[in-house]
Amino acid sequence: MDGEPLFERPRPCYTRFVRIISGELRGRKLRAPDGLATRPTSDRVREALFNIISARVPGASFLDLFAGSGAVGLEAISRGATKTVFVEQARRALEQLEENVERCRVADRARIVGRDALAALKLLAAADERFDVVYVDPPYDAGLYTPVLRFLGTSKLVDASGLVVVELRSRDRLPDDAGELRHYRDERYGDTTLAFYEQV
Repeated sequence: MDGEPLFERPRPCYTRFVRIISGELRGRKLRAPDGLATRPTSDRVREALFNIISARVPGASFLDLFAGSGAVGLEAISRGATKTVFVEQARRALEQLEENVERCRVADRARIVGRDALAALKLLAAADERFDVVYVDPPYDAGLYTPVLRFLGTSKLVDASGLVVVELRSRDRLPDDAGELRHYRDERYGDTTLAFYEQV
């Protein structure tokens, strides 16, 4: 209408909810920002993941790369992980992640690193951190799978008996080896695949 300022109205920010599936935090609701910047791991895939790695989680040091809402890392804490480090860069996801950790009252077992993944990995490696389980779930088309796997496979971040799990589209392919990491297993869930790496 004449006389009114011309501007584009900001799009509303919607929030999705995901739940902790099992353990001490079972049923706890987590907020996850909607939009293309984050892609929460589905309940089906998350449940399948923890069924596979269940024996490794109690007492583990867990690294949740591209953590988003923190659902995977918080699931690990719920199931007995001693410590989870969450790495996330996107501003809205980082805000929700901080809120979810506070809501779950697990700040004593959680550390949030608000940096891009490779910078965070360098920081953690310089601090001589070690992880029993690393979960990697970058944006599909960001070109980060290979450099992240290469860094994990050539640093000491993954414990000698540790495990790296990568979430990817089922049509995509990952390298068989990355430094000291060897790809040994795939599990497919529709359009999503979990790829498993271990130290050689």
